[in-house]
Order: sequence, then C-alpha cells, then structure tokens
Amino acid sequence: MAAVLPVHAPRALLRAFGILPIEVWGPPGVDATPGMRHLQPYVCSIVRNALAFLESGGLEATDLLLVPHACDSLQGLGSVLIDFVHPRQAVLPFYLPRAEGAQAHRFLAEELRALREELEALTGRSPSEDDLLQAVRQEEAADAWLGRLHAEREALPLDDLEFYRMIRGREYLPLDDFVARAEAALARPRAPARSGIPLVVSGIVPEPMEILRAIADLGGRVVADDLAACGRRLYQAGSSTDPFTRLAEDLLSGPPDSTRGAAVGDRLAHLVNLARRTDARGVVFLTVKFCEPELFYLPELRRGLQAAGVRSTVLEVDLNDAVSRQMLTRIEAFLEMVA
Repeated sequence: MAAVLPVHAPRALLRAFGILPIEVWGPPGVDATPGMRHLQPYVCSIVRNALAFLESGGLEATDLLLVPHACDSLQGLGSVLIDFVHPRQAVLPFYLPRAEGAQAHRFLAEELRALREELEALTGRSPSEDDLLQAVRQEEAADAWLGRLHAEREALPLDDLEFYRMIRGREYLPLDDFVARAEAALARPRAPARSGIPLVVSGIVPEPMEILRAIADLGGRVVADDLAACGRRLYQAGSSTDPFTRLAEDLLSGPPDSTRGAAVGDRLAHLVNLARRTDARGVVFLTVKFCEPELFYLPELRRGLQAAGVRSTVLEVDLNDAVSRQMLTRIEAFLEMVA
C-alpha cells in the first residue's frame, strides 16, 4: 500500500505495480503535536495532520509515501520527510506542471517515467507498457463511473453527506470495489426531487464532513462542487497509446485547479458555469486555514462571482475543528440572503 498525499497522483501507475493507493487528506481529528516540531505554525492542517499521523504510527501499514507537489507546504513536507524524519517507508516526491499545453504534457510524461524507474527499484517489478496502459484504462473506466455519480447526483437516493462519503471511496478503495458501489448506487430507484436551496461548494476537501449535514439541516443542498478532493478530479480519458502520455493527458484534463496553477479567469468561468448549469443560488467556499493556493484566488473569484450575479460566502476550517456555532450562523445567514 502507498500513502498518497493530495491532490493529483498517478494511481494507475501505482496499481500497475500491484500497489494500492490510500489517499491521506489529513486525516481529521489527529493529535497534531507529534509533527509540530518540524513545521511552522502557519502550515495547513492537511500537511500538519499527515505528518503527525505518520509520526504516531498511523501509516505503519503502508509501504511507501507519495508526495505530489500540490503546494509549497506539501513540497516542504516531502523535504522534511526525506531530510529529517527518515520514515521507514520510501518517500517519493512527484511534481506536476503549473501550465497547460503540449509542454506541460511532455514534462508530466517524463516525471511519470522517472517515477516508474523508482517504483521498479523499490518493488523489483517491471510491468510492461501494455500492462501500464491497461492500468490507465482501468482507472479511466472508474473515473467514468465517478463522473456518472456526479452527473446523476440529484436523482440518487442519497443525502449530501451520504453522497460524499460514497464518492470519496475513490480515495482508498480497490477499483473493483469502488465500481461495484457506483453501479449499485446508480441502479437504485430514482429519488424524488430534493428540497433545499441549491449551492455549489468550492475548496480543497469537504472537512469536517458534518458541514454537509449542517447545510441540509439549515435548508440548503449541494448540487455541484469545485472541491480539489472531488469535482476537480473528474478526469477525462486520454487518447494516446503511450501509457505515460496517456496518464499525463488524464491528470491534466480535470477542471481548473489552484494546485495546478490555473488562471484565475478559468477558475471563475468554471464556477460561474457550475452555478448556472445547476441553478445554484450561491457558492460556499470551504477554505482550509492557511491554504495558500486557495487564498490567493479567493478575492478575485468572489469579485468575479459578484459581477456575474452569483453570491458567495467563505467558511474557514481546520481539519481538527468541529462545526462551530459561528459557522452555522454564517451558513444560515447566507441561505437567508440567497433564498
């Protein structure tokens, strides 16, 4: 098993080597003390909790640590692990381009080839390019099921909390298990139209997940998301017959993402389109405290949404915090404003 840090990781490449990727988004509710001596106090709780979880033995069952460069804090975590912590597991940094176009695809394909060599050295295995391409296609098929779940979410007999618990199974389940759950959910009888004020949720990760229940209890419902852990990973299948180019095409095909350096205008257009396509009354930004990539975009996105006639609000969270009374009040006031 590989412990995989956020956000965009080559799961197909890991699976081709017989490695099960288990994503680590924190996790929430961890005693952060064991890792604090290595990190600045302004590092986000996703990184802080991940290091503390590792130091406390929470990742002992894993065999390697994959750390994508989603932000400076995660890149710094990779350096801390390699230079200071020296965990039992091998630590593999993984760099994604902060650009679009052919050059970005070539860069990422070369990164994937380099990662393949490291995995060969670690595992003693050497899957063929046909094996790698087959693994990529299997991931694409699972991503297609994930896309169907998002597209048909309003007809599923699931509330928002149940829906996000199900789709986040993509973060840790074996492929066959996730696909089986998706098939079962989509085969259930269609649900009647849901009530509640429609909202789009944006941010990194829907934590604490009880926020989803709080939104429903206060009269709202989530009809789409722009979350890095969820909606920004609705990848499209590539077309290349080279497995590394094909996987690069997949990983760079998702919606505009702050952790990949997307243009502000692209992110704004995506949010406005989500809101209009789903008749959402507003956007709730669920921002992890000290998350620099998201905070950089936030002022411009909110101004652009306001100009487009889409209201928004911001909820700042820490993964170890419960849903506070202040947060409930802000949600309630926003729902009253957009009703």
